[in-house]
Amino acid sequence: SLWIANLLSPIFFLLVLGYLVLQIAYSLGLKNLAILDILIIASGFIIRVYSGAFVIDAHLSVWFLLCVISVALFLASGKRRAEIGIIPERNTRLSLSKYRKELLNSYVTMFGSAAWMSWALFTFFESPPANLPVWLFLAEISKTTTINKLLMVTTPIVIFGIMRYESLIFENRSESPEKLLLTDKSLIASIALWLGLVVAILYGGFTLI
Repeated sequence: SLWIANLLSPIFFLLVLGYLVLQIAYSLGLKNLAILDILIIASGFIIRVYSGAFVIDAHLSVWFLLCVISVALFLASGKRRAEIGIIPERNTRLSLSKYRKELLNSYVTMFGSAAWMSWALFTFFESPPANLPVWLFLAEISKTTTINKLLMVTTPIVIFGIMRYESLIFENRSESPEKLLLTDKSLIASIALWLGLVVAILYGGFTLI
C-alpha cells in the first residue's frame, strides 16, 4: 500500500506513512495518555482528509481546514465521552481513568460549537487570490454581498447534525463514530441532504446576487 501511495504522490506517501506510524504509536502506549489520545484520534481523521486532497490535487481553504480540525476533535471527544459512560469502572483503560465526564462534556460542547461556526465562516468568506493587489483586495471585500454564498443555506443542516450527534454522545452511543454515521437515520438523512445541496450549489450554476 505504501508503494501505491508513493506512485500516486510523494506527499500522499508521507501522509500514509505518518498515519501508520501514528497508529502504531497509539497502540503501543499513547492511547493511555489523557488529552494526547484525543489529539491522536483527531489527527487520524485530519490526515485522511489531507490525503484525499493531495490525491485529487484539491485546494483546501483555511476555513475548511479549521472546520475539519474542529469536527475531528468533536468526534474524538465524543468517542471518549461515550466510552467513559459504557465501560465498567474496573475495566476502564488508563487514559479514561484520568478524564472526568464534566471535562469531556466541555470538550464536546466546545468542539461542536467550533465545528458548525467554522463551516458557517467557510461558506461566507471567500479568500481572494494570493497575488491580488492591495487596492483590489479592498474592492473584493466590498463585494461580499454579491459573491455566490448559497452554501450558507447548508449551515442549519450542519447545526442539526452536530446537535443530533451530541445527543447520541450523551446516550453513550458514539464510541464508534464511523459506525454511528452510517447507522443513525437522522444523521444519514442530514448528511444526504447536506451533500445534495452542496453538489447542487457547486455544480448547478446557482448564484446569489
